[in-house]
Amino acid sequence: MLQTVLSVRAGPRLYGRLKLAHLLEMPEREFGESLRQMESSDLFRRLHQAGVVSLEPYHQARLICRRFNGWELRQSVERVAPTVAGANNGFAECLDGQGNLVQLIQRIGQERFEECFLREKALSIEERAQLCGISISDANRILDFVNRLYIQTEFENRALPLARDTSLPVFSAVAGIEIETGRPILGFFHQEIWKGRYRINKEKQEQWFAFISPREALRANNLLGRLEYFNQRKNTLYRVLEALLEIQIEYFVSGDPNKRRPCTQRALALKLDIETSALNRLISNKSIQMPWGLEAPIKALLPSAKTCLKEILYSIALVKPGLTDKKLAFELWLQTRARLSQRSIAQYRKELGLSKRGQRENISAERANSSAEGALIAIS
Repeated sequence: MLQTVLSVRAGPRLYGRLKLAHLLEMPEREFGESLRQMESSDLFRRLHQAGVVSLEPYHQARLICRRFNGWELRQSVERVAPTVAGANNGFAECLDGQGNLVQLIQRIGQERFEECFLREKALSIEERAQLCGISISDANRILDFVNRLYIQTEFENRALPLARDTSLPVFSAVAGIEIETGRPILGFFHQEIWKGRYRINKEKQEQWFAFISPREALRANNLLGRLEYFNQRKNTLYRVLEALLEIQIEYFVSGDPNKRRPCTQRALALKLDIETSALNRLISNKSIQMPWGLEAPIKALLPSAKTCLKEILYSIALVKPGLTDKKLAFELWLQTRARLSQRSIAQYRKELGLSKRGQRENISAERANSSAEGALIAIS
């Protein structure tokens, strides 16, 4: 009812903007469920079978599973076997009794493996076997293995009904970053979302519409319109993450927070030719898994120049507590080539909760004495 009122009063253009804004803010799991429901409808299946709608994969993207309690799964061929650390958490049971399965997948090759078993193409088991050059029984084994991995992942990813502080922000994990051959690689967590973007064949659409009733054509047009919004949401987030990989490449590879490059939301929105408000809605409640395993809000990858300078200043002041504000300014210039006055340095110190030189030296000496005492006790 509310949607109908909005579409009449606000007009289709504003209604479309509101619809897209809602999708941009939607958490990944909720967005994936919306896609699943839409794709399970009879109308979508008919459009897909008629060739009106198809899925085009994101060729540079891969699907990975989130890390839990020390284990991780990577679906690149080189490391398709799970590594389990600590207790028996993860997918060890999925490979039980199938010792040569990893070698079989490696022999097929990453591109062919992803095409036939990860992208949900409408292929029969015979077609999968033929494309991969393996027997039907081996193709069945691989398909069973992949299905069990996805089922296990969905089970492990289910949120437990724990009490939480509703005043704290809740972030939806979107993707993870891995380092391969010295470069960050993006991997997505939600197969339902990132298996591909929707493509609409206009020629086949016209042919199909010629044989259906006006009422059904209206329903089909509405569904195709929804697909456009879904694509905008997917493509925008994909472009944002790809841009951040390039902007923060030194940070991802080194793990050094001081290597973060300043980039505001406004600057990134201008670079990608999208509205700043749309970017803000998109990343406001989403997080990304860093190469070292920790999750961080995407917004943390868009620090201002002042934030970056303050973090570097904090590191300098802790390592060299004897520096005056003048010398801190000089040291900061050596590392960043940013010229700040002593007054600015003093203000940054206050904002960071750092004391003056003498007080920092005393705190540093107390820490050193405490560490030395601890070492003597351990030796004795």
